[in-house]
Parts: sequence; structure tokens; C-alpha cells
Amino acid sequence: MSDLGKRLKEARKKKKLTQIEAAKLLGISNGTLSGYERNYRDPDTKTLENIADLYGVSTDYLLGRSDNPSNHHKDDLPRLTEKDEKDIAKQLEKILESMDTDTALAFDGEPMDEETKELVRAAIESNLRLTKQLAKKKFTPKKYRED
Repeated sequence: MSDLGKRLKEARKKKKLTQIEAAKLLGISNGTLSGYERNYRDPDTKTLENIADLYGVSTDYLLGRSDNPSNHHKDDLPRLTEKDEKDIAKQLEKILESMDTDTALAFDGEPMDEETKELVRAAIESNLRLTKQLAKKKFTPKKYRED
């Protein structure tokens, strides 16, 4: 995975994001993202997917399995409207409120730390977005689809 750090940094710069901005959007610390870009550590699968989504590239490209940065499977999905974004934000708030107690987000009876909670939040948000896009693709009549 020696190309991973280099590709992460290049993709971030193409999106004109600083490390601090990207880390904040990903829900991880700046030090963690820096570690990924300098090949000191590797992101877990979900974090890698979140990074690929944020930078608009494929995970295969980041991992060096492809030289094509295109995230083609995302291109097939419909774009989210402002209303969709608001719906996702409301759903996310409801989910997070229901998990706001110390025992709701726990591992082996111990509450999760803030970084882990933020990762869970990012994963839930990513899944809500993908679910909304897949539903729009499946249930939008052909005459209303953007081609």
C-alpha cells in the first residue's frame, strides 16, 4: 500500500482541501489523516470509503489497484437535491438523538470515545446518503430521470 498515502494527498489537493478541512469533513483527527498520507497507518475500510467519497475517487484508485481515479459506480446514482440533504440531516439528527445516552453507544459496556462516535456518525450519514440515492434510482420513473 505504498501508493496509498501519495494518492490520498494528491486526491485531497485536487479537491482543494487542507488536511484540517478534510479531517473535519471525515470526522477524524488531523493527525490521523496525516498518518494515512505519510503511510504511517492505514485507514479502516469504512474510513477509506468515506475518503474516496469525499475526494470523488474510487477506493481501487486510492489503493493503487487502478490508475483511473473515476468513481464510476457513484456516477450512476442520481444527485441529491437540497430537500434530500435536509431529509438526510433530519434522519441523522433523530438517529443521533436516540443514541445520545452513555449506554447507547458502548462497546463491552464501556462508552465509546468521541472519535469513535464521530466515525459512527460519518458511517451512518454515508449510508443514509447512499440509501437515498439508490431509492431515487430505483423508484424514479424513467420520464423524470435526468439523463
